[in-house]
Amino acid sequence: MKAVEKMRAAGQTEEAVRSFESALSRVRDGVQTLLPSSELEPVQGVAALAELPDVDAADALASVAVIKLNGGLATSMGLEQPKSLVEAREGASFLDVIARQILSLRRRWSVTLPLVLMNSEVTRAPTDAALAAHPELAVPGIAADFLQSMIPKLTRDSLEPVAWPANPELEWCPPGHGDVYASLRGSGMLAALLEHGYGYTMISNADNLGSTVDPRIAAYVATERIPFLMEVVEGTEADRKGGHLARRLADGRLVLRETAQTPPQDADSFRDYRRWRYYNTNSLWVSLEVLEQTLAARDGGLELPVIVNHKTVDPRDPGSAAVVQLESAMGAAVGSFADARLLLVPRTRFVPVKTTDDLLLLRSDVYRLGDGGEVAPAAGPGGRGQVGRLPYVELDPLHYKLLDQFEQRFPDGPPSLRGAERLVVEGDVTFGAGVVVRGAVELHADEPLTIAAGTVLEG
Repeated sequence: MKAVEKMRAAGQTEEAVRSFESALSRVRDGVQTLLPSSELEPVQGVAALAELPDVDAADALASVAVIKLNGGLATSMGLEQPKSLVEAREGASFLDVIARQILSLRRRWSVTLPLVLMNSEVTRAPTDAALAAHPELAVPGIAADFLQSMIPKLTRDSLEPVAWPANPELEWCPPGHGDVYASLRGSGMLAALLEHGYGYTMISNADNLGSTVDPRIAAYVATERIPFLMEVVEGTEADRKGGHLARRLADGRLVLRETAQTPPQDADSFRDYRRWRYYNTNSLWVSLEVLEQTLAARDGGLELPVIVNHKTVDPRDPGSAAVVQLESAMGAAVGSFADARLLLVPRTRFVPVKTTDDLLLLRSDVYRLGDGGEVAPAAGPGGRGQVGRLPYVELDPLHYKLLDQFEQRFPDGPPSLRGAERLVVEGDVTFGAGVVVRGAVELHADEPLTIAAGTVLEG
């Protein structure tokens, strides 16, 4: 295969090459990449974090390492920098908050708790520079990061590597975060963690500051000898585009279904978050020993379901060559382990920032940032801790999608959302200082509008 030859010539690891070769062969052979609703059933009987007992935290965390996925740029917000370096809240970047969380847990429980980043070629250098502000994170014998692999973009018709002389870098793409397993092994990081006595890892996205290490979960996976555990949340209106969990009728295995794996005729079913109740948080707990054994038995890679994404070779030029990108989701590995489990966690552990809608919520008074880096619910009306569902936020993408647009329209910070159920903004609206949103509020502006400082919006 020309694509495989291209990967080897570029110095990609054999684990990465074999994973890509397997995915490409399955696509060329017409192997089913879609998951029809008729072949699935909803998941029942999921354990909950609230039911887990308190444990000896120092003992539970002694053999845990933390891996954060840090390969993405904040391109969806109009930036060309690692998303982890964007300000999360109160002047601290996502990376700063993660460092604070890890160091706080180390001090509190006297554990090593290594932090390892999965970087990409484009995020490694700026992230390394930012890590210089946190030298105490270093752990002897464990590198600060490892690199995810890169795979060729393929022409849509022939599935051969695309050529783009105008910018050869655009001939490559990441293979999705499902690459974490092969890259862990191919980089030598998996062997290093095992050699230094780490038996489990918690893997999560760097843009989800709610995904902190909980000793109860660490003890649960170790005591129950769970090879793979996925944290899940109950679906809401905001999750209709996210990946949900189901059981495959053919063999009873858990599967993760993403939008790109859903047949067009099942689009309405896919969005039914009440039926497909449990949604992936991309916070995973994995037995490193079982992972090594599984990878060794499968030539260094897990045969994860292939997601075929249709793009153009230059994402900024819709008229450029049509290509496909073969990707996989790291949560799809739930189907690779017969004894995989799900664990229902509260929404406070799932605070992903994919858009400026999410960023507004994170920066608002719905949350507070603790001394140990905890991103926790702030006290609600009447002084009670906030419970239940978070406010739904939807900002007009024409005026708020890019970070600089967003910052211009909230020059004095976000409005108070503590008493809000819903905030939908259509049009160009700028918010003054101290604006308060209560209940369900929808704003429609045909012309630029400024909400005066101190205004209470109530629906």
